[in-house]
Amino acid sequence: MTETTATTTTAIRSSASDRSGCGRPSARPEALHAAGGRAYVRHVQQRQPVFARIALWVSEASGTPRAFVLALGIVAVWAVTGPVFRFSDSWQLVINTGTTIVTFLMVFLIQATQNRETRALHLKLDELIRSERRARNIFADLEHATDEELDALEAEFRKVRARAEAREVSKANPAAR
Repeated sequence: MTETTATTTTAIRSSASDRSGCGRPSARPEALHAAGGRAYVRHVQQRQPVFARIALWVSEASGTPRAFVLALGIVAVWAVTGPVFRFSDSWQLVINTGTTIVTFLMVFLIQATQNRETRALHLKLDELIRSERRARNIFADLEHATDEELDALEAEFRKVRARAEAREVSKANPAAR
């Protein structure tokens, strides 16, 4: 079996003043090259765990039309063989057991894939927040905030929305001023 590796490219600020306050480690100079005022880590090879590789492969393979046609074919063959087995309990048990096992395993694979994609999305958003001068860096890594912190931020944004709605109403109805 050949070794599967993942290639990643990560953007890192090339300036010494990193406003993120995230405590991110700096990249090794030998792995960096300058491009457009930024530095990029190129081709960092990492071996992924076996479960991650299998989960990624299965999630990609099971989302294809070919996989759907295969599943449909299996169900069709099972249905056609019904009269041969006189629609017996064993015949029904075959499809029930098979679908239960596949469903059980797919739950874990789908969750693993979703967790990975969500993590990557959060990291991308964190980088956008960190790179924008006017953005508050408190929003970076917000998925690890406590419920109380999230509630406070949600209340703050409700107030912002209420102020915006009040401005819209006053613009729409100048006599109300």
